[in-house]
Amino acid sequence: MGTTRRTFDELVAEADTVSVDGWDFSWLDGRATEQRPSWGYHRLVADRMAGASAALDVQTGGGELLAGVPRRPPLTVATEGWPPNLAKATRLLHPLGAVVVDAAEDAPLPFAADAFDLVVSRHPVRVDWAEIARVLAPGGTYLSQEVGPASVFEVVEFFLGPRPEEDRANRHPDHARRGAEAAGLEVVDLRLEHLRTEFFDVGAIVHFLRKVVWMVPGFTVEGHLDRLRAMHDHIEREGSFTATTTRFLVEARAPLAP
Repeated sequence: MGTTRRTFDELVAEADTVSVDGWDFSWLDGRATEQRPSWGYHRLVADRMAGASAALDVQTGGGELLAGVPRRPPLTVATEGWPPNLAKATRLLHPLGAVVVDAAEDAPLPFAADAFDLVVSRHPVRVDWAEIARVLAPGGTYLSQEVGPASVFEVVEFFLGPRPEEDRANRHPDHARRGAEAAGLEVVDLRLEHLRTEFFDVGAIVHFLRKVVWMVPGFTVEGHLDRLRAMHDHIEREGSFTATTTRFLVEARAPLAP
C-alpha cells in the first residue's frame, strides 16, 4: 500500500513551527541531502584539538561540532552571540568542561592576546582576521570551513530573482586569503569545492530558510506563499529542487615568536 502524499499546507505548517535553534540540520534527514566537502572538516578539527593545549571555537552555533570532538584540550572555549544558540551551546558544552562565552559576531573577542594555540570556526557569519591573529599564540593555527561564493543561489534567486554580480562574488576564498595575510597570518591551505544539494519537499525549503536567515532576508511563510507554492509545484513535477553549495577550507598560521 502506498503512502499518502502530504499536501502543500501540511508540509509548510509543520516546517514553520519546528525549532530552528542551534546548527543541527538533522530535521532535514530524508527531506534534503547535501554533498560533504572532501576534506572532512570534523575530522580535521578533531585531529588538531587532540594536539592543542588551548582551543577556541568562534561562533559555535549550538556547540554541536565541538561536542562531537572526542579529545578536547584542557582549556576549551566557545563563543556565540545569538541567544537561542548561546543557551543551547551552554547546555551542551558545560557538562563537557568547555566554557561558553557570550560574544557578538561583530565585537572584539573577549580574550587576551596569544591566548590560544588553536582557533576554529565552522561557517562563521564574518571573520575578524585582526582579532583572530591577536588571540592566536605564536605558531598557532586557525582552521575554518566557510560558506563560499553564491552558495545555494538557485534557492535565493528562486525567491528574490537574479542577484547582482557583487553578491555572487561575496565570500570568495581570495577575500579570506587577503584578510589573513593583511593580519600577518600565513595561509597554508585554501580549497574551494562546489557540492550538490537537493530538497525533496517544500517543507525542507521552509526549514532551511528559517534557519539560514541571511539567504532570503526577512523570509516568512506568509510573505512568500506564492513562491513557496511555485517551489512545491516544481518539486512535485521534478522530484526535487537542486542547488549548488559552495564551501571552502582555510588554514592559516601565526608567525613564530622572534
